[in-house]
Amino acid sequence: MGKHNLEELLAAVEKLKNSHVKDVVETRIKEFEENGKKPSKEIFKELCFCILTANFNAEKCIKISEKIGNGFLNLSEDRLAEELKVFGHRYPKNRAKYIVEARRHIDSLKEIIENFKDESELRKWLAENVKGVGYKEASHFLRNIGFSNLAIIDFHIIDILAKYRLIQKPKTLTKRKYLEIENLLRRIAKKLKINLAELDLYLWYMETGKILK
Repeated sequence: MGKHNLEELLAAVEKLKNSHVKDVVETRIKEFEENGKKPSKEIFKELCFCILTANFNAEKCIKISEKIGNGFLNLSEDRLAEELKVFGHRYPKNRAKYIVEARRHIDSLKEIIENFKDESELRKWLAENVKGVGYKEASHFLRNIGFSNLAIIDFHIIDILAKYRLIQKPKTLTKRKYLEIENLLRRIAKKLKINLAELDLYLWYMETGKILK
């Protein structure tokens, strides 16, 4: 792990922190915090969005989620699969099945979240109790409702860390590997005096030129 490369990455993020990107990041973080105050059904729709993002393009998932809206709450599995297919999702049947199964948590989701004192334990619970949700999707969901100390490790983040020679690209992202990379990101965030939610948005911007949710 070359120190020089870590310094380069830190400098690149610092540069963004001193540009217009900082305002966009701060606005997005405020939006996430507001999302977390919404009723359970709204929070559930955010979870559905994150279920859709597994192995699929996040930007397309945002558009699909906007079109489906309350359909996440009440469409039959077949109808939901049809809509996902029409709107261009790669795995319509599979994702519809996961979303319909997850509905058993619709009304209790907010309460479940509030009952956890530790966000890592909450993430673990989501990954173990909601089909179609792994550590990445659970972290993404929690970040989008205002949690700030979990890393969303997708291929964009892996690519950027590999580019700066801070990691070797893993063939598969096991839970152990996920937590290992998260610890590295945690150290980077600490050096930059920001949290993991903010770091994710800066790194995404570096890799894609965009700040999504």
